[in-house]
Amino acid sequence: MTTVEDRPASPPAEAPRRRPNPLLALLRNSWRQLTSMRTALILLFLLAVAAIPGSVLPQRGVNPENVDRYFVEHPELAPQLDRIGAFEVFGSVWFSAIYLLLFTSLVGCILPRMRDHVRALRARPPAAPKRMDRLPQHTVLESPGAADPQAIAAVLRRRRWRVQVRGNEVSAEKGYLKETGNLLFHTSLVAVLIGVALGSWYGWHGNRLLVADEAFCNTRQQYAEAKLGPRVDSADLPPFCLTLDNFDARFLASGQPESYRATVTVDRPDGSDRRTADFSVNSPLRLGSANVYLLGHGYAPILKYTDRYGRSQTSTVPFLTSGDANLTSEGVAAFPDTNVDPKTGRRDADQQVAFEGLYLPTAPDTAPFVSSRFPEERNPAVVLAAYRGNLGLDAGIPGSVYQLDQRQVTNGKLKQVGDKKLAPGETWTLDDGSKLEFLGTKRYVTLSVRHDPGEELMLGACVVLLVGLMGSLFGRRRRVWFRVTPPDSGSPTGGSSLVSAGGLPRTEHPGFAEEFASLVAAVRDDGRPERRAREGVE
Repeated sequence: MTTVEDRPASPPAEAPRRRPNPLLALLRNSWRQLTSMRTALILLFLLAVAAIPGSVLPQRGVNPENVDRYFVEHPELAPQLDRIGAFEVFGSVWFSAIYLLLFTSLVGCILPRMRDHVRALRARPPAAPKRMDRLPQHTVLESPGAADPQAIAAVLRRRRWRVQVRGNEVSAEKGYLKETGNLLFHTSLVAVLIGVALGSWYGWHGNRLLVADEAFCNTRQQYAEAKLGPRVDSADLPPFCLTLDNFDARFLASGQPESYRATVTVDRPDGSDRRTADFSVNSPLRLGSANVYLLGHGYAPILKYTDRYGRSQTSTVPFLTSGDANLTSEGVAAFPDTNVDPKTGRRDADQQVAFEGLYLPTAPDTAPFVSSRFPEERNPAVVLAAYRGNLGLDAGIPGSVYQLDQRQVTNGKLKQVGDKKLAPGETWTLDDGSKLEFLGTKRYVTLSVRHDPGEELMLGACVVLLVGLMGSLFGRRRRVWFRVTPPDSGSPTGGSSLVSAGGLPRTEHPGFAEEFASLVAAVRDDGRPERRAREGVE
């Protein structure tokens, strides 16, 4: 008869397995994919590709006039591109998304590797393997007398190895610079991204053409082109004013520039704290948080126009260089408020006058007068074409002050009425009795005023990036072990100790065999002078 106690106990019921949360699993896998090095490289490539439209297409923050011109030239394509932010690439949603994903991916890659690297630096070198003859580098050497693991460790420490002695075994490791450099490289990339973000959010810049004896103050309205970061307001611009006192340009006999130097007067808008400062192309003017860079220079002809009623207007007009090394420049001098009848006070809109042409610092002696022979003013001249009619300034269509509205010329509202070459001091009398006199020139400079709060961070990050790159390229992780086998006690002579040595490169290291041989030779030769000293004493 079987009792209850004799019956076999039923197996305990297994606890029900908890099903993993699919949402957590998805998030975990997504995070692992995002923080993989492959994803970081793909995002870096996408960031470079996404920046291409910003280099090909005009950007509103850099040149809004070119953006307006693009809309005129491509009326169907431009609105489509504008919808996807093609004219504001670096502030678009899709570019910012790639930027932030790359930033997150790099941080997610770096933190675990940094944690593991710190652990590896704090850990002791691993124990020697049992079969060192299976290592890529191994040898056995017979020690003259009893070998001392501490002496072997001392030899390794002198060669800057991290050493751990375990009884009759010596473990050593070297080459942490490779992973350290790798981490420095990727951390510097994150710092560069942070610096770019700081410059984009809290930076600002503006461009201004400044003629000699003229002044401008650091306000947004006085810049030809200006862009403020999203976190910057016009009131945040530092208050200062600049007046161009002198510009000195020196050229070699070949026409190549030798040096540029601008002299300006710096003061506050209220006229206080006035001082004089010099700066050049490679030495910008530092004004607190703003840096003033010298970008270019040129000439501004001074033209005096007297209309048919005897009223005169004088205009100093900067002529922009056309890329010619000899500073051949082109520009327009417009006089829209002329030919006003003194009796009726009326101005005929079809009697506006403008002069378009070239300025030659060193004009040739004979025609054609199309380019300068030298960048200095050795034989200055202007070659102008006179236009009379409606300049189109009242049409409300944005245009350039350095070019005529060719649409007015095409539709016949603006007609050419003559052309002439003038030297300084010469006068040109037009068909209606009005006159144009070329009085001379003034120098002008083009300035870029900038503030970038991330530039110091980016500079330091780039230096560390290069240092880290060198470390990651030239650092080699490797390990060596030495095991001392004591002499056989049964030997009548006492025998000699055997030292087994092995080496393992953790990364590809073509010169490891030579380094291992040199290390073994240093360990073998370390005891010889000591033994000779003992024999001499005995």
